Amino acid sequence: MESNYERIETAIHFLHGNFREQPDLDAVAAKVYLSPYHFNRLFREWAGVTPKKFLQYLSLEYAKKLLQENHTLESASFETGLSGTGRLHDLFITIEGMTPGEYKNGGAGLLIHHAFISTPFGTALVAATDKGICSLQFTGNVEEGLSQLHQSWPNATFSNQENEPLRRAKAYFTKAPGEDTIPLHLKGTPFQLKVWEALLKIPPGRVATYSRIAHSIAAPKAFRAVGSAIGSNPVAVLIPCHRVIQSTGVLGNYHWGPLRKKALIGWEAARNNE
Repeated sequence: MESNYERIETAIHFLHGNFREQPDLDAVAAKVYLSPYHFNRLFREWAGVTPKKFLQYLSLEYAKKLLQENHTLESASFETGLSGTGRLHDLFITIEGMTPGEYKNGGAGLLIHHAFISTPFGTALVAATDKGICSLQFTGNVEEGLSQLHQSWPNATFSNQENEPLRRAKAYFTKAPGEDTIPLHLKGTPFQLKVWEALLKIPPGRVATYSRIAHSIAAPKAFRAVGSAIGSNPVAVLIPCHRVIQSTGVLGNYHWGPLRKKALIGWEAARNNE
């Protein structure tokens, strides 16, 4: 039997592929084998809006609108991180970099806890040290996900017992933004950490371009290096690399697939605007 998360994921796939036809509630509900009433209630619990309204968050025109609005909110987006809604979760995410020794020796001496969690965007493998989340990756294959985690931290000790950072990360997908502090413990170069910190200043429901991120860290000519740092982000969603799009409004590439990128932007916009 499908879980609610899987039903939502199926619905998003359908909406993504058919938003130009503006399918009605009955058509979407039929794809997940629920009555229109029950599907509408389930979807509103997840996104905070009806499936019909969510369609607008999947369109290119909406991405362009977000980008235009973000241009008028530069100081809010990149200096204070405030959107004016009072619901910014990103101010509750803190970054701590690994020590040089932890960075170079592959995590020797670190105990890394990990767990597979269900999210509206598919199954995710989350890993955390006692200081914070060090990895969040979407994966439908348990062995493959664990193998990648071990490759990233070849000398660490691993445990499948939850710790406090893991519990907070799991709660993120069900709580309203800003209800808890989520610490991150990241392995990255000083430049990468600087880029990831800049991403946290893009408010949920907003987007920015690669060029604007480069300008925000005082490296306007380093947009390619910025793109590389964004692509190497080890913590999906919590470090919101999905909020960076091309200057034309085209969403562009995303490590976890363009559908997830659209869904994430729509999910955040819905929660932020309702």
